[in-house]
Amino acid sequence: MDLNTVVELRDARQRGTWRPGDAWLGGGTYLFSEPQPHIRRLIDLSRMGWEPVRLTPAGDLEIAATCTIAQLSRFALTLDRPAAPLVEQCCRAFLASWKVWHMATVGGNLCNGLPAGPMISLTAALDGVCTLLSQDGAVRELPVEDFVVGAGVKDLRPGELLRSVVLPARALERRTAFRQASLHGLGRSAALLIGTLDPFDGERVLTVTASTVRPVRLRFPLPPNAAAVREAIGFGIEPQEYYDDIHGHPAWRRHMTFRLAEEIRGELAGARHENGEDGR
Repeated sequence: MDLNTVVELRDARQRGTWRPGDAWLGGGTYLFSEPQPHIRRLIDLSRMGWEPVRLTPAGDLEIAATCTIAQLSRFALTLDRPAAPLVEQCCRAFLASWKVWHMATVGGNLCNGLPAGPMISLTAALDGVCTLLSQDGAVRELPVEDFVVGAGVKDLRPGELLRSVVLPARALERRTAFRQASLHGLGRSAALLIGTLDPFDGERVLTVTASTVRPVRLRFPLPPNAAAVREAIGFGIEPQEYYDDIHGHPAWRRHMTFRLAEEIRGELAGARHENGEDGR
């Protein structure tokens, strides 16, 4: 897609005044996928020199906004943490072309805020915290579940930049269970649910994405039975929060949410039992 309204491309390393019509340019896979008549200037982040992904001294996983899906996938293969398989599962949930795989960025996926964004699913499920930089130099931190507040709606102020998202070390120690549903074999996610089990206190967290307009996280301090999970979903997700588009009717998405949640409950209960602890 030619963006014929764009009149300037600026290097993000050169500080300047943010003005109407500006947009950050990461991988560009979304920006160049459809018309963007409101954009007049692109601020290119590709030369910022941010390390794509790293483990901090504290053991947290810091993912730069400019980290591509391919870079994150390769790093996950070397990550020796119980939650590492989830990273690759979410990367593969893109079902993207080779070109998109190597250009699309984690930050772009988060900032688009689309329900089917698998980087939203991954980072929300592992307690991800966004680091946001404003034009005046102020830094703001916001959990991913509070950053994406609706379908394409983010808590992102004018000119604010997503610098990175950090997954805490404790979240990387969790056992995970992943479920995804689409109308077609190579279709966009219509429901993507992730369950996690904390090995330290036994807490289970169910993160619902793709079927809903925003990430929904349901916490269970004690192992829940099937009725408890169904009740939590029924009260935790309003009927109007199920997404409606050509990739799935809200009623079907709701049905798949309940179905996949029960599968995840059973898998995590089995994982607890394997570790010599009670499961239901």
